[in-house]
Amino acid sequence: MHIAIAGNIGSGKTTLTNMLAKRYNWTPRFEPVDNNPYLEDFYANMKRWAFNLQIFFLSKRFAEVVEISKSDEKIIQDRTIFEDACIFAPNLHAQGMMSDRDFDNYSELFKLMMSLVKLPDLMIYIRSSIPTLVSHIQKRGRDYEKSIRIDYLEGLNQRYENWIKDYKGNLIIVDGDNLDFENSQKDFQQIADQIDSNLFGLFPATDAK
Repeated sequence: MHIAIAGNIGSGKTTLTNMLAKRYNWTPRFEPVDNNPYLEDFYANMKRWAFNLQIFFLSKRFAEVVEISKSDEKIIQDRTIFEDACIFAPNLHAQGMMSDRDFDNYSELFKLMMSLVKLPDLMIYIRSSIPTLVSHIQKRGRDYEKSIRIDYLEGLNQRYENWIKDYKGNLIIVDGDNLDFENSQKDFQQIADQIDSNLFGLFPATDAK
């Protein structure tokens, strides 16, 4: 089984991935951030490093999806290949950070990969406003994220909404502004109840937790 968590930078994907993995005994797969050789350079000079960064993410994500498809484990994934290609790369292209030539090259590669990729069994989208995202980003204090611009986050948020509106797979939307799932057991339980109902019916399977 493949469960995926989607959401903008600072929405709480990694936190929710950890919490759900622990609750359901799912195997977590995290976004390759700390070992990304382009991330700091990208935030310092987006136009120079945008294509390199997106190709790195795309290749890592594709390898991960292929591995997940061959696994018998129940896996929860922090961010998806669809976000890279449907949100981050188009946003960079629209903002002039990626050339037409590089974006076309990237898009063709993604189309080829998609012929081998299926949708997750469940997509969990954390919907968060810009103030919530900024608060979370400031709280975690990553140096390379200090230069993120508000207009960059706004562009991503709009593309997330457009993407999720047309998403064809099994989907749960989490209110990231009003559900403090990290600090409130009640709020986290509300998300778990949605998952239980979606994946296991009204009465969760005995081995689900």
